[in-house]
Parts: sequence; C-alpha cells; structure tokens
Amino acid sequence: SLGSLGSLVIGVIGHWSLWSLGFLTFPLNESETPLRYLRQTFLLDMLSNHPARFLFPVAALFSLYLLPGCFTAKKTVERPPDTKGLSERQFRKEVVKYALQYEGSAYKYAGTNPRSGFDCSGFTSFVFKQFDVPVSTSSSAQSKEGKSIPLNAVQPGDLIIFGKNNRNIQHVALVVERGRDGIVCVHSTTSRGVIRENVSTSVYWKPLILGARDVVSGR
Repeated sequence: SLGSLGSLVIGVIGHWSLWSLGFLTFPLNESETPLRYLRQTFLLDMLSNHPARFLFPVAALFSLYLLPGCFTAKKTVERPPDTKGLSERQFRKEVVKYALQYEGSAYKYAGTNPRSGFDCSGFTSFVFKQFDVPVSTSSSAQSKEGKSIPLNAVQPGDLIIFGKNNRNIQHVALVVERGRDGIVCVHSTTSRGVIRENVSTSVYWKPLILGARDVVSGR
C-alpha cells in the first residue's frame, strides 16, 4: 500500500514537472487543472482495474486517522515517596500530588484501579491505599470513616461527601485545596472521568454537598 502511495506521489511530481516545462500536455477543459486531471485519471484507473490495490491504502490511511482517537498514551505515574517522618501538612500535599497524576483516567463503575478505570470511591480508596491509609471502596462507607469536619475547615486530602441526604450517599471527592473561590477537588465522574473541579461553584455538585470527612489525621 505504501508502494502504491509512493508511486502516486512520484508520478504526480514527475508529470507536473514535465507539464510545467512544456514537455507534456493534458486533455484539459477550462475547468480542469493538471493536478485535478491526474487525480481523476488515477482514481478511475485504480477503481476500474485495481480496486483492491486502491481500497487497501485508503483503508490503511483512514485507520491511521482513527487510531489517535482510540488509544490514549499511557501516563508515567510517579510512585508515592517515603512518607515516614513527614508532617501531616506535607503528607496531605503528597496525597494530592499523587492523585492529580490520574487526571484524565476513565470512569468505570466499581472500578478501583487505573488499568480498568475508577468510580468515585474506587478512586479515593486507591489513592489512600498507596499511602497505607485504609479507606473503604464504598462512598457510603467513606461518608462514615475518619471524623466529620466543617466545610470551612477542609484541608488537602480530606473527603467531600455528596448525596441527597445521609441515607442516600451518591458521590465522594478528594480535596485539592480550599480557597476564596471555594473547594477544589479531584474526583472520578461518570461523564468525564477523573477531573479537577471547583465543587463550590458547580451548579450540579454544590447542591449535593453533605459534608466532609478527615481520614488523614492520626494516621
């Protein structure tokens, strides 16, 4: 197929050069150009006499066009550092830094690892597992783990719990930072996978915020 494509390119360049030097003429009408003529005659010849030789390179080129949308390059994720001796503040920073490396990962219901994808609680559980912090893979269970803290006191590494009420927990997210503009989290969403988002300004998430949990203090 590459040979056919190469032959076409070389043929077009050669014919164009001969035409430009006046050694070659084309049966052109007023609406045709030499390049259009070559393209039309080549396609007609290939379709009439060599359909397989024509369709294969076209299919190959079309596949190359589609491939980038089908595969995503694997990210290089740095392993968590040795956290022994770290202050709680620095430990929290390392948890968040590690979690943010998975931005762009796919969503998968009940997913708990980067190979298959994550659901919301599977993502937070996976991150904390890398730091030897035991956290359940269920958002309902995570809503009861650690200790409850007010939203205006959350720190990086805390969990934000979402739902209609305490008996209907629907989602969990990991706090990246709390600032003037609200609480920024990294979380695995059904529509966009793992993303970083300000849940305090989100029209969807803000009404669902139920509270926050600290599973890091006293680790």
